[in-house]
Amino acid sequence: MSTRQKMNIGELYTDMGEGLPEERRAGKERVYDYNLTRPSEEEKRQRMLKDMMGSIGENGWIEPPLRVAYGTHIHIGKNFYANFNLTVVDDATVTIGDNVMIAPNVTLATAGHPIHPEIRITGQQFSRPVVIEDNVWLGAGVIVNPGVTIGRNSVIGAGSVVTKSIPPDVVAAGVPCRVLREITAEDREAFSK
Repeated sequence: MSTRQKMNIGELYTDMGEGLPEERRAGKERVYDYNLTRPSEEEKRQRMLKDMMGSIGENGWIEPPLRVAYGTHIHIGKNFYANFNLTVVDDATVTIGDNVMIAPNVTLATAGHPIHPEIRITGQQFSRPVVIEDNVWLGAGVIVNPGVTIGRNSVIGAGSVVTKSIPPDVVAAGVPCRVLREITAEDREAFSK
């Protein structure tokens, strides 16, 4: 099995062959240029995002600075907004739905390393896809670990470390992140007064 095949299925691999180092370098070069754009260069930023990402829908916006491993493994829906300091370790696929909002200093990580030191020192790693479904809001400083799916409409509280998948339509927070409650009609009423 090739390294590329192992990258999305959780198998151990080393990422030093098959053109992967060159792809990472190219992704970092693109994001470096993006981060050096001026705030007034909105159209240029839009073009650069389309070139940098695997795909990005209409009205996608990411405030610099941004960090990526590759960039090309990231697929973003429409009406996306990410605030400053988004980090995406996209060794495996990262899929972000429509109408997703991400606060400052959020990390989406698909890659990890074995816990046992005898395996870890070999330089091997594993990767598992991350999925952020439609209408999700990630609060400031959230960390999403490999293999996690955050269900549609859910809100993840600031500072949370999401180690397991979160169902749709809930508020979740904590270290480790856990479901606190469902989103209800009362949440609409709280801000409609």
